[in-house]
Amino acid sequence: MSDREPAPPEVQQRVRASFERQGLMAHLGARLTHIGPGRAHIELDSRPEVTQQHGYIHAGATSAIADSAGGYAALTLFPDDADVLTVEYKLNLLAPAREHIEAVGTVLKSGRTLTVCRLDVFDAGGRLVAAGQQTLIRLPTVSPAVSPGLSPGGDAGGAVSAGG
Repeated sequence: MSDREPAPPEVQQRVRASFERQGLMAHLGARLTHIGPGRAHIELDSRPEVTQQHGYIHAGATSAIADSAGGYAALTLFPDDADVLTVEYKLNLLAPAREHIEAVGTVLKSGRTLTVCRLDVFDAGGRLVAAGQQTLIRLPTVSPAVSPGLSPGGDAGGAVSAGG
């Protein structure tokens, strides 16, 4: 399997539809640029709204696109009647980035309930600027308005955080 092998069209459509419902990704200006079997890429260009006080892309923006890239990588391997939420992730910030970043989520192990992904974030020059790992839970497909176990305000009591 190539790193740039595309997912089947129906999987790409399902993943893109989910990505387009993410308000945070739209707010950040993030773009889903590749959907492959067990792999997803999300890119983000720098602009004042996503930087911190030194002009670097903010760690929160970096973490958000890494989280979503892993979640969408996992979703590519799930059946049509399944959805995904992040259970936990850890991201090490290795170097600051100023112009552009690309988050790559890659499935390491997809199970019936839990899936583990590698998260890599690269700068415009291809330098690794963040690396991490993520655990996701597979759920039955949920309504975009209210997820099971969540109140209409989105509170899961800290048990599960919404992710990619």
